[in-house]
Amino acid sequence: MKVLPFTIPVPHDHSIMVQEEVLPHFYTYLHRHAEIQITWIQKGEGTLLAGNNMHVFREGEIYMIGANLPHLFKSDPAYFEPESDKEVRAITIFFNPSGALSALFAMPEMKSVLAFIHQNPSGFKIPDAMYADIVKKITTIQHAAGAEQLYRFIELLNVITTVHNPQPLSSGSYAFSMTDPEGMRIASVYNYIMQNYASPLTLEDVAIQAHLTPTAFCRYFKKHTRHTLVNFINKVRINEACKMLVNGQAKSIATIAYSCGFNSITNFNYVFKSITGVSPRDYISSYANTVE
Repeated sequence: MKVLPFTIPVPHDHSIMVQEEVLPHFYTYLHRHAEIQITWIQKGEGTLLAGNNMHVFREGEIYMIGANLPHLFKSDPAYFEPESDKEVRAITIFFNPSGALSALFAMPEMKSVLAFIHQNPSGFKIPDAMYADIVKKITTIQHAAGAEQLYRFIELLNVITTVHNPQPLSSGSYAFSMTDPEGMRIASVYNYIMQNYASPLTLEDVAIQAHLTPTAFCRYFKKHTRHTLVNFINKVRINEACKMLVNGQAKSIATIAYSCGFNSITNFNYVFKSITGVSPRDYISSYANTVE
């Protein structure tokens, strides 16, 4: 697994690209590109790796992902089972304010839109309250052409810039300070942890993935992710636990705790609350109330 630099193939007669995906699972490689993307997850669930952070993603959610941010919509393991009949669906709009659209974004009327983009370089998740409006606009853009499509795209940007205090997908300047070799090394570590979170993970095991001594690895990992290894592993495990809690995949909280790599329910409850801010039971209740 490595960070792949992509060039989005925008047709010569278009300034933006609209891509529809219907696949058994999402693209499996950590990658980045100069284009900003707005992705509507129509069907599918898993974990979004974005820079130095991760987020549970679910059907119906919409994300704006910043330019050059290493990212990956990692589908849940069930999508890769041999007999799986699962599929994912998504519509993504790609655009580059510094590319074919540079003249548009240089206009005085677009000053506030460009400022908003610069203020949120890693991107963010669109708030739930805006989903209906954003979905309608994405669908309109998908089926429009020519000047009409560009007009509808500007409408979409105007709505997105009204998001108040968006929470960044990644912290700090992670996305803009990592070279490709560094990205490949971190990606291999991410992949190893994501594949083995349910097993006991030692510092020595993970350091081997980066071809570093344990001491050197601790410094390297903290510098490039702003997380300690223990903190990152805990976030991966709690992300998986959150998905299991709301999907009803286990009969008890204790079962989920052990299946996610924790060796005691007490430690699981403590780590869960320190990361999510609530207890596992309160998390379930909060999700149920949101769905209702």
